[in-house]
Amino acid sequence: MSLTVTPLTAAVGAEVANVDLGSLSADAFAQIERAWNRHSVLLFRGQTLSDDGLLAFSRRFGELDPPPNQERGRQSPPGYPDIYVVSNVLNDKGEPIGALGAGEAVWHTDMSYLDVPPDASMLYALEIPPAGGNTYFCGMQAVWKALPADLKAKVASRRIKHDGTFNSGGYVRQGVTPTDDPHRAPGAWHPAVCVHPVSGEPALYLGRRRNAYVEGLTPAQSDALLDELWRFVDAPEFAYAHRWRVGDLVVWDNRSTMHRRDPFDNAARRVMHRTQIKGKRQPRSYVAAA
Repeated sequence: MSLTVTPLTAAVGAEVANVDLGSLSADAFAQIERAWNRHSVLLFRGQTLSDDGLLAFSRRFGELDPPPNQERGRQSPPGYPDIYVVSNVLNDKGEPIGALGAGEAVWHTDMSYLDVPPDASMLYALEIPPAGGNTYFCGMQAVWKALPADLKAKVASRRIKHDGTFNSGGYVRQGVTPTDDPHRAPGAWHPAVCVHPVSGEPALYLGRRRNAYVEGLTPAQSDALLDELWRFVDAPEFAYAHRWRVGDLVVWDNRSTMHRRDPFDNAARRVMHRTQIKGKRQPRSYVAAA
């Protein structure tokens, strides 16, 4: 059977079926890339990829970034520095083999605290707990379309400071001095509304809530505006909720989505291997591009 693409929700995501990512023709990948630019999140079930296979598929999207600097630095499988382990499992020395543990990971955009964040990330499920650990993806293009006109006007031409102190699990990144002051925190300034470099579609670009700051506003005004935006974003109609199975691979467009994770029982094992595709350009303002 030929490759099929089936939308998962009206706002974000599609499942790609009848495809083996370990033996992918150029035509099939072209279909996948078009679907990715349209739907922002793609799900592939039932894959059997080695780490080499995961890297080979990842590199079809572009040059890879090294893993992010998390609470224990960069956690990778031996011999695979471009793969990042997301896990709560401990090794025989009682040390974590990966990052983020078993707790909740709040809504975020990967590494938006960099001047040039990654274009995409992908996560491959090797071991999953019997319950919990679901991942949610928010379609930020759909959010922008649905945002009330008064909120659009408040944020359209502004920039937001994206904090790099804490990761999505709430841990302080290795080598960073913790602070909750957005003016002192490490990070980058990005347009609040970005244009997608391929589709030309606008997307609200929030990154994450903690330590965020809207340029040109007082701290109180910034907090009030951000709280209003985050209340609007955190609605089920903008999200796809993914319940993992072993062999699932999900790739998401970091420029047009956010994602978060439910907590799970730390006595259960969860092992995921993740890659990310290096950003090709800084986020560009949709207002400036219009």
